[in-house]
Amino acid sequence: MFEGMGLGGCILQAEYKPLKKAVMAFFFAVTTPFGIACGIALSKMYKENSPNALITVGLLNASSAGLLIYMALVDLLAADFMGPKLQGSVKLQLKSYVAVLLGAGGMSLMAKWA
Repeated sequence: MFEGMGLGGCILQAEYKPLKKAVMAFFFAVTTPFGIACGIALSKMYKENSPNALITVGLLNASSAGLLIYMALVDLLAADFMGPKLQGSVKLQLKSYVAVLLGAGGMSLMAKWA
């Protein structure tokens, strides 16, 4: 859900033409059910503890996490941290850095139980 909201926000901010926005939203809406269908089809021959399955899942999880970290740091946070409001106030910068670190720490703490 959060990835969809983030992607939708990025598409709106990009100022593309309406047709290009509609095509992007369409492909996002189609790829999710397609992935679910592929997962259902492959579930019959999937062996959860085989070495190939563990390596594949590890690589897919790592690439997904890397993409999300990149999107968060480069596309979302960089725009806010480089804005004139934050650049003009050291106090606001420190508060923002603390908030980001607390958020990352909270997510790491939650990942322990996930």
